[in-house]
Amino acid sequence: MSTIPAAEPVEGAIDGVSLYRAIWRWHFFAGLLVIPFMLNLAITGSLYLFKDEINSTFFGYRYIVQPAGEALPAERIAEIAASAVPGSIVTSYKDPALPERSAVVTVASREAGATLVFVNPYDGKVLDVVGSTDEFNHVVKRIHSLAYFGRGTNLLTEIAGGFAMVLVVTGIYLWWPRRQTGGVITVRGTPSRRVFWRDMHAVSGAFAGVLIFFLAITGMPWSGYWGANANAWLTEHGLGYPVQLWDDVPKSRKVTEDILPKSGWIIEKAPVPLSDIAAAQSAKPIGLDRAVEIARRLGMTPGFDMALPSDETGVYTASVYPDDLSGERTVHIDQYSGKPLIDIGFGQYPFLGQAIEWGINVHQGQEWGLFNQLLMLATCLAIILSCVTAVVMWWKRRPAGRLGVPPMPPRRSVYSGLWVIVVIFSIAFPMSGLAILVMIAFDQIVVRFVPPLKRVFA
Repeated sequence: MSTIPAAEPVEGAIDGVSLYRAIWRWHFFAGLLVIPFMLNLAITGSLYLFKDEINSTFFGYRYIVQPAGEALPAERIAEIAASAVPGSIVTSYKDPALPERSAVVTVASREAGATLVFVNPYDGKVLDVVGSTDEFNHVVKRIHSLAYFGRGTNLLTEIAGGFAMVLVVTGIYLWWPRRQTGGVITVRGTPSRRVFWRDMHAVSGAFAGVLIFFLAITGMPWSGYWGANANAWLTEHGLGYPVQLWDDVPKSRKVTEDILPKSGWIIEKAPVPLSDIAAAQSAKPIGLDRAVEIARRLGMTPGFDMALPSDETGVYTASVYPDDLSGERTVHIDQYSGKPLIDIGFGQYPFLGQAIEWGINVHQGQEWGLFNQLLMLATCLAIILSCVTAVVMWWKRRPAGRLGVPPMPPRRSVYSGLWVIVVIFSIAFPMSGLAILVMIAFDQIVVRFVPPLKRVFA
């Protein structure tokens, strides 16, 4: 009796097992490397989602005021703030978003650096003085990106974001139903059994996978390498901020993010224009009060930041980044004539620029109010659950003295197609792609041919 017809299914079965093991092995290594970073992103991200609520609850003494009559002029508030930090100059003024909000003035001095001064706009009382880098939500945001610890560690967050996308895609492949009845939408066993943790990991990850992927990819614009290069590429190809608006305007060497506490991602690298240099010889600056009046007259949403000129060629820059993206806007105002030199809003961004800004807004929980916050919070909690269940599941299955790495695929040739995918991913996300290439090279070359490592990684 011939056995040849039976060979084809066996061949296919071996290929299927090889692909499954290869992807499982990649999923394991990627998770092993990024779990600490994913936990940090999820925990700090959960806090940052509720930054306004935290400010109102825990720091209400400096953000909340009782409206009482007419507010003081912006210039007077700025003078009060500057006097609160001896030897300082005012660099920006934040217009109160609501009648019951304080005015926030940023001042700078050689001794204290950049400092936030919170002023009651009705009676001029200084409510608090805090270093701009010490403000709670600023610290949380910097820890979130690891920028708090330097540029090098910030790149690790970028790599982790890329790995998160890999984990989602490979995780869904591993979760995909293969004739099993449990572990797809139900959780089997009890917490004492490994299968319980495996199913918890698989089911929670599969259902939250799309949102986790969304958080990872919309977080990339803030990354040190990818974010900066993506912004430059979009601008160069006419997909970022509309550069033609600057064609007839003298430009300084500063960019928007250099002068503002917060700006839209698309225009943060846009150059800051110069005021009329000839007018500097004969005209007087319009002053902060007049600049604020002009911004309001132009329809700027309340709560805008107003950056002050740093020298005789500088400009007043009003910028607002509200929850409602349609109100996102930046206006550069000549400090002598009061003429708007550049006036750019969300509606003038190209489609791709609008899409990126929308993704960032949703990422920060600002697009749909409380629903958006809760949706992103649920995603962060799913990330934490995935990390915890992954560690418990691994701990329960690992052999003594070994890492318990999933076995090598029976056929190494299965990696050929996967390498193509890795190369494409590396082009899209270079830092993450490079890390994946190093990970695979270590697994396929170093571990394979170094016996002690081969035993530990078995």
